Amino acid sequence: MIKLSQMKDQEIRRGMTLAGPHRDDITFYINGNEAQTYGSQGQQRTTALSLKLAEIELINEEIGEYPILLLDDVLSELDPYRQTQLIETFQSKVQTFITATGIESINESRLQNASIFHVHEGQVQR
Repeated sequence: MIKLSQMKDQEIRRGMTLAGPHRDDITFYINGNEAQTYGSQGQQRTTALSLKLAEIELINEEIGEYPILLLDDVLSELDPYRQTQLIETFQSKVQTFITATGIESINESRLQNASIFHVHEGQVQR
């Protein structure tokens, strides 16, 4: 708390916060190697999604309900197996909005309870 109050004038001059938990970096490892440096795009995305899924479970434990999950273009860097695993993880328990450029690689049986909307030339179609 002392550091935050000491930096107040500097933060006001710069127009941004200079300290706090949102400024911290988290490093994840896969088999002893930094995921950010050595992981594939799919592994990096899976690591970030794992953290997000753990976060929504923590929120559920704390307040007794799941938050709405928003995932923007999350499927593009995942192979079909990981796409299916992701969908199965939150299906039927977390209201989720996913944006994607296509859903051709997703197992259609996993989308039976989903509402799918297509946007073409600015028009939304169901």
